Amino acid sequence: MLRCIECGREYPEDKVRYRCDCGGLLEVVIDLDKVENVFDGKNITLWKYKSFIPVEKRVSLNEGGTPLYRLENLQRELGMKELYVKNEGANPTGSFKDRGMTVGVSKAIELGMDKVICASTGNTSASLAAYSAKAGIKSYVLVPSGKIALGKLAQAIVYGAKVVPVRGNFDEALRVVVEASRELGVYMLNSINPFRLEGQKTIAFEIFDQLGFVPDNVILPVGNAGNISAIWKGFKELYEAGFIEKLPRMIGIQAEGASPLAKAWKEKREFKPEEKPETVATAIRIGNPANWKKAWRAVKESGGLFESVSDEEILRAQKLLASKEGIFVEPASASSLAGLIKLKELSLIEPDESYVLITTGHGLKDPNVIIENFKLPAPIEPSLEAFKEVL
Repeated sequence: MLRCIECGREYPEDKVRYRCDCGGLLEVVIDLDKVENVFDGKNITLWKYKSFIPVEKRVSLNEGGTPLYRLENLQRELGMKELYVKNEGANPTGSFKDRGMTVGVSKAIELGMDKVICASTGNTSASLAAYSAKAGIKSYVLVPSGKIALGKLAQAIVYGAKVVPVRGNFDEALRVVVEASRELGVYMLNSINPFRLEGQKTIAFEIFDQLGFVPDNVILPVGNAGNISAIWKGFKELYEAGFIEKLPRMIGIQAEGASPLAKAWKEKREFKPEEKPETVATAIRIGNPANWKKAWRAVKESGGLFESVSDEEILRAQKLLASKEGIFVEPASASSLAGLIKLKELSLIEPDESYVLITTGHGLKDPNVIIENFKLPAPIEPSLEAFKEVL
């Protein structure tokens, strides 16, 4: 069933609904008496955890099962005892959004919907378009005009979505999508849709399955704030089912130019949207996160925190992760490493604890930033002597 996180009202899950009548966000409540303990470290894919996933249909591109790396070089360099990265860029369309979309599009099919829609800064549009293509249904993606990485836009186009640029930012595009879903009968698959988060919570399941234990801390980028709340929900379900005995701290990292949650947290004040979000990390360039209340609850319940990092810190971390560990992620993804470095410098985290960084999207999603900031050296003559001079 669906339950409001604010007033507790419950709704059946077989009707199209995104919010409670009180305006509160909804979350899916599953029967934990029926879930299976499949956590044996083997054959890891998203649908391995099907007893936790509230859909019967399955529109899949073999998502999940993303690699978890021990960051041995960075661990040494940063003076950390145990540091890992969960690389979600290894999903079919190159981002963690595929986890939510396999469940969301499956639910759309169950509900008899033949058109789906989302607002997106890039990754959601690519994922929605791919899974809609697989399901054989129409997809519409509204993107902020001039504010989407070309790699992501190319994906949405080639997968066959109807791409609609909107004058304005992500929040304004989302407002149109909400109205369209209400008035025109298209199924909305932004993270306001609670079934999206049911796919994303499987990141928690995989972390536990791959490590064989629960890390002390999970650090991840925060844009629309669905992923941090989804991962926390996954760990809580494992705990309530009796499969784990402890819970991690959830640490959310925002870009300084789009950091309404981090500002409210650090200044100990009420949440206020950011009017004009701006950051090089396009995937988290969101000023009014739709799931901020769920994210706030996740961080507070887990004893975690929010922090923000500058664009310079993000780009430095992106290069560091690639040059030290061979992992190329988009700028938004690098905010998790940037956040870890900043929090360690501020003595807000303990270096002898275990940390899993979530990197949410592949570096080829947004290569423009790298290319624009790099100048190729002058060409050499085609001879060994010329190459020796370079050496």
